Amino acid sequence: MRKRTKIPVGFNKEARFMKMRNIAIIAHVDHGKTTLVNALLTKSGTFRSNEAVQDRMMDSNPQERERGITILSKTTSVIYHDTKINIVDTPGHADFGGEVERIMHMVDGCLLLVDAFEGTMPQTRFVLKNALANHIKPIVVVNKVDRPNADPQKAVDEVLDLFIQLGAPDDLLDFPVVYTSALNSTSSYDPDPSTQKDGMDPVFDTILKEIPEPKCDPTAPFQFQPALLDYNEFVGRIGIGTIRGGQARVGDTVTSCKLDGSTKDFKIMKLYTFQGLRRVEVDSVECGDICAIAGDDDMMVGETFCAQGKPNPLPKLRVDEPTLQMEFGTNSSPLRGQDGKFVTARVIEDRLFSEVQRDVSLRYRRIPNTESWTVSGRGELHLGVLIETMRREGYELEVSKPHVIIKEIDGKKCEPYEDLQIDVPSEYVGDIMETLGKRGATMIDMEEANNQTRLNYVIPSRGLLGFVNNFLTLTKGYGIINHTFKEYRPVYNKVVGERQIGVLVSVDNGPATPYSIEKVEDHGTMFITPGTVCYEGMIVGEHRYPVDLAVNVTAMKPQTNVRSSTKDQTVVLKSPRKMTLEACLDYINSDELVEVTPSAYRMRKRILFTPDRKKFDAKKKAMAENDELNLELGGSDN
Repeated sequence: MRKRTKIPVGFNKEARFMKMRNIAIIAHVDHGKTTLVNALLTKSGTFRSNEAVQDRMMDSNPQERERGITILSKTTSVIYHDTKINIVDTPGHADFGGEVERIMHMVDGCLLLVDAFEGTMPQTRFVLKNALANHIKPIVVVNKVDRPNADPQKAVDEVLDLFIQLGAPDDLLDFPVVYTSALNSTSSYDPDPSTQKDGMDPVFDTILKEIPEPKCDPTAPFQFQPALLDYNEFVGRIGIGTIRGGQARVGDTVTSCKLDGSTKDFKIMKLYTFQGLRRVEVDSVECGDICAIAGDDDMMVGETFCAQGKPNPLPKLRVDEPTLQMEFGTNSSPLRGQDGKFVTARVIEDRLFSEVQRDVSLRYRRIPNTESWTVSGRGELHLGVLIETMRREGYELEVSKPHVIIKEIDGKKCEPYEDLQIDVPSEYVGDIMETLGKRGATMIDMEEANNQTRLNYVIPSRGLLGFVNNFLTLTKGYGIINHTFKEYRPVYNKVVGERQIGVLVSVDNGPATPYSIEKVEDHGTMFITPGTVCYEGMIVGEHRYPVDLAVNVTAMKPQTNVRSSTKDQTVVLKSPRKMTLEACLDYINSDELVEVTPSAYRMRKRILFTPDRKKFDAKKKAMAENDELNLELGGSDN
């Protein structure tokens, strides 16, 4: 016998559905979205009084907690005053902006979260623009009002300016505002921090007052459009969206209106709704609710599920195309298979296949006659998260330098451009401007206040490859950088994004010794420590000059019978530069790779054998000089 589903508080038996609100929380990265969801869940009575609740509970992915950002959108719900409020926590990073846009089709309102200290930022503009384009009513939540030097009123003024710049209709310019300290779970209608009171009632009350109920007709035929995808190896693809008409029951046969215009009937195998932090399996879902549906193995974002034999497709949802790609391959280094559990081409391809089932912005394609794949995504972080996830799962692989995807638009080759915003102490402005000028960036404007300067640029996405590490070095860690995709423009005809400094490359195999490192480190900055297992062709440091240098870091100190006065002296080495995965991807050039294993990242040359690499480099240099000469001769004839 099937267990009866408990009737939740607020459920109306006569109307067959409970009162509902569907909202998204949108903001720039690190403005406190996930912390606010924590406060809403906690203060709504979703958890028992004795239930242990962790901070940033919606960031369940280990990388999310480590990076302090939301990578994957999450859906939850609370019950407040007999109303079910579905809440979608959206990613704040630009690489996952496509999800934010699709989520706007699932909700009827949003909380626009703004940091009371930082004010509006590049991603604030992006998410608000999406909300307004989809006619989603925003509630402005000014967060972190308790921060030192916070200026809530200035933040509200900046939001108003942003509304005007984006052409918001007049009725939205008088937007409701709530002030919060999500970290302390306090809120108020007043910008004065002293008026903050425990609880989130002002936020909840504003949602019920300002956000309309879901636009749906419970008597109409069933209609549902997946805006997000999940994947489970037992049930296949799972579509997440809002029921726009009728209701759904497990076992119902429905018609899927495919993106190519065809239709397909399938049976609903599983239904899920969201309660607190749980995805709950249910027998039926009512009109207006956000739910997850399984049953169609090849479902895609933007399709429409309709009552059987009554196709009525909704407008297609736009899925952001990838702008960046890189090469994934099986590990070919001398240390292959010594660390990972999954090293073969078959298991790596299976893993990529499972990833694209849930991530619609990801693509992969096998490179013919190789054990390599071209993997495309929305940005360095997007691809970096995938690589790091695979590494933690026990995969070994090697990856290339990322490069942008060139598109042909109206017969012209075009590349992606981005809006770039930089906040730095004024003393570093000169160096930043010089560096960005070499990377094809165009300055839009510059503002200076209190010895801090804000620079706004438009830059080819290529120009940002490898820039972040350089930026942190130039600003000694005091700079803040934000960027969002802007548009495709004709290709910038200069080589940008390549590292101009040389590297130190190992010429031997074995563990590095203090004796050898001490002799080599005068030539530049080391990336390794004594005991690190090296191999020929592995990058062990950065040369101080713009040429590569082959070095031996594995040699032992010669043994003699002569007593030395320095025999007992300890070798003191400089601290090596620590390289994260993102740092490695930023650092390498096109003739280099990053070897990724469960325990290490190693940078290496594509051609490991030193004599072969030198022959190749000499040939490439000669070809480049010949091309340059031909250009000069051609120019003299004109």
